[in-house]
Amino acid sequence: MKAVIPVAGVGTRLRPHTHTVPKALLHVAGKPIVGHILDKVVALGIEEVVLVVGVMGDRIVRYVNEAYRFRSVEYVEQAERKGLGHAIALTKALVGEAPILIIYGDTIFEGDLSDGIADGVDGKIGVAPVKDPERFGVVELEGKRIVNLVEKPERFVSDLAIVGVNTIRNTPLLFECLDELLAEGIRTRGEYQVTDAFRKMVQKGAVLEVFFVENWFDCGKPETLLATNRHLLEKQSEPLEIAGSAILPPVSIAPSATIVGSIVGPYVSVAEGARVEWSIVKDSIIGEEAVVQHGLLEGSLVGNRALVQGAPQRLNVGDSSEVRMG
Repeated sequence: MKAVIPVAGVGTRLRPHTHTVPKALLHVAGKPIVGHILDKVVALGIEEVVLVVGVMGDRIVRYVNEAYRFRSVEYVEQAERKGLGHAIALTKALVGEAPILIIYGDTIFEGDLSDGIADGVDGKIGVAPVKDPERFGVVELEGKRIVNLVEKPERFVSDLAIVGVNTIRNTPLLFECLDELLAEGIRTRGEYQVTDAFRKMVQKGAVLEVFFVENWFDCGKPETLLATNRHLLEKQSEPLEIAGSAILPPVSIAPSATIVGSIVGPYVSVAEGARVEWSIVKDSIIGEEAVVQHGLLEGSLVGNRALVQGAPQRLNVGDSSEVRMG
């Protein structure tokens, strides 16, 4: 089985950070978003990865090759962002007829995904009940078998949302359906959707079933990125002491980060090479080599190599920026 991970999104809702860093490399709870995704791939024993990259995609490929030891890491560029279905279609030559695990590149999952491995059926689609199904692709069921899928329905169809982790064993049929979408120009809300390809598979007689994903986190906006950071830190943080500072768990502080005379936490991630000096920081993510001095931060994102001086309350500061208060 190969893992197919589309990470070509530009992350417009996470600007200014995504002007200089691809969304998949934004840090949350101690590592990039794509790192959390790849940890699940490793846990499943999958050793071949196919990435769909876009702008700054070389940085994602470099990170994956440096941080992980997969048997192979291949990539294809999505030069034009035409939707998730288009992104998956681009991997056809690299995937061949191998079964695939598809994980959307801006979603982090918790728990064991082994129940989602398609065995004896054409595919399995990860779902979870949601209160706002109009924001998602949804499935209709008879038992566990999917009988219909609708992308972002305008009227209520189902509250079982497709959350972004799927395994497909009948990959030739998936790519056949994706090719038909592209050839016929079938788009939903202006984009080629993989949900529409799954529906075509069902219409052609494919057996697609669901499996339920207990915890999943959308990292597409500052507020959801911070919420994900809070949740993951609660699961993985260990007590930490730094002389001269108060560290209030849960936190993630990189080994090369420097904390001086500060109160850090709860719910703070401090990336490699960052410095926090004479400050109070809680519920925030501090990027690589960023500097926070004499600051009071809460609910903030501070980009890589940014400088914050003074006493702001809440910031969303991009890479290599400076903010001086007073």
